[in-house]
Amino acid sequence: MPDSTPNHESSSYRLAFEDRDFLLGEPMRGVRFMLEYAKPEMHLKAWGIRSTIVVYGSARVPSPETAERMLREARTPEEKAHAERRAKQAPWYEEARKFGRIVSERGGALAPTPDGQRDNVIATGGGPGLMEAANRGAQEAGAPSIGFNISLPHEPHPNPFSTPDLTFRFHYFAIRKMHLAMRANGLAIFPGGYGTFDEAFEILNLRNTNKASRLPIVFVGRDYWNEVVNFQALADHGMISPGDLDLFDIVDTAEEAWDCMNRLGLKRGAPPLGPAGTGQSSADEEA
Repeated sequence: MPDSTPNHESSSYRLAFEDRDFLLGEPMRGVRFMLEYAKPEMHLKAWGIRSTIVVYGSARVPSPETAERMLREARTPEEKAHAERRAKQAPWYEEARKFGRIVSERGGALAPTPDGQRDNVIATGGGPGLMEAANRGAQEAGAPSIGFNISLPHEPHPNPFSTPDLTFRFHYFAIRKMHLAMRANGLAIFPGGYGTFDEAFEILNLRNTNKASRLPIVFVGRDYWNEVVNFQALADHGMISPGDLDLFDIVDTAEEAWDCMNRLGLKRGAPPLGPAGTGQSSADEEA
């Protein structure tokens, strides 16, 4: 009998779902997109997560205790200057932490509906800093919260405060953003950099182009946002319509952010439908 060992050992003979080289190849990119969508979706449905309040913000802002440690351990003038700057930002961490707790206590995450649905569950990018703070506040309230983590070299681990079974890791930013958007009943944007801008302005653009129905959008940290983004100048130059300034509000505190969301129509229940009664969520429209 001829030896069939080479056939058995050939990569072409591997079962497709066991062939890592095949699954990670370029032709299977679309399948990987689908898998990154399907796995979190399965877990979220199992937990009855019907809607979320999404919190964006910098990964670099430290907790007060971390800021104090940085100040103690600073030795060089550069280290001291860096520690002092971070210490001034630590109050933002506390406000994001308070916001996570307030939303969790008052928004529905602690009180599932008779059919087991949870509303307005805190969802973040799963990283450190202000994302950690919001997840931490939810945990302190005894509520579940979501961490949509992304694989990054400088953020190798999720923060420890999101619910373990609701902590996900993504390779593709696009699918991660879709999950952040598709259940969102509201959006709170704390101070941040490129990543925060990218995520926040994507949702503003979906609203501006009527690809998403109205949902409460609140920037937290009035001095910061008024300094780094001149929204009025965009309208003055005709780059946005004057009415586009009404798509969001800017506040200073967690309590103000919660009050603003309620004033702008925050509800329990499924996320707002897409435009023209299509029956699709904003993320479905985007996809």
